Amino acid sequence: MTAALSMPTVLIVPGLRDHVDTHWQTFLAADLEARGRRVRTVPPMGRDDLDCAARVDAIERTANLISGPLVVVAHSGGTLMVAHWARRTRRPVQGALLATPPDFERPMPEGYPTVEALLDAGWLPVPRRTLPFRSIVAASRNDPLAAFDRVATLARDWGSELVDMGEVGHLNPASGYGPWPLAEYLIRDLSTPLAVAD
Repeated sequence: MTAALSMPTVLIVPGLRDHVDTHWQTFLAADLEARGRRVRTVPPMGRDDLDCAARVDAIERTANLISGPLVVVAHSGGTLMVAHWARRTRRPVQGALLATPPDFERPMPEGYPTVEALLDAGWLPVPRRTLPFRSIVAASRNDPLAAFDRVATLARDWGSELVDMGEVGHLNPASGYGPWPLAEYLIRDLSTPLAVAD
C-alpha cells in the first residue's frame, strides 16, 4: 500500500457581516483557487440574522460537502462560530486560523450587536474549552472590537498559538485591509500534507 499526500481543503468562515468583495478572505479564496487549492466558503446568512445555532449549522453543512481534512479560516464573529461548532462536529479538522476574535462579552462600538442581543441569539457564553484541533489566533493591538489581553486569554483557553500582528485594527476593509498576505503563510503552516492510504 502506498501513501498519497493530500492537502486539506480550506473552509472559509466569514464574520457576522458575511461576504465582502474587498475583504481579505475574498481575496484569499480567489488566490488559493488560482493556485489550484480546494476552497469552500460558508454561504451568507444575512447581516441581520444573529442566530448562532443557524450559523453553526451552516458551517456543519458546508463542512459535510467536503471530503477529507479541513483547514478552517475564520474572521471576527466567524472565529466564535468555529468555537461553538468545534463542540459538536465530527469532521476531521487539521487546523484553524482564527483572525481577530471579537469580545462579545463586553459592549462593542455603536452599530454592532449588543451583549443582550448576542445572549438572546445564543452566542454567550463564549466557548472556552480547548479546541480539539490545532489553532492559531491572530490578534491586533488596536482592535476596536476586542482588547489584546482579552484575545490573548481567549487564545490560551482555546489552546491556540497566539500571533501578535501589531496595530492592524480589526483586519477588515475599514482598517485598510484588502489582501492579508500573512494568511497564506499561516495556512501553509496549518496545512502540512497528511499521509493518506490509497
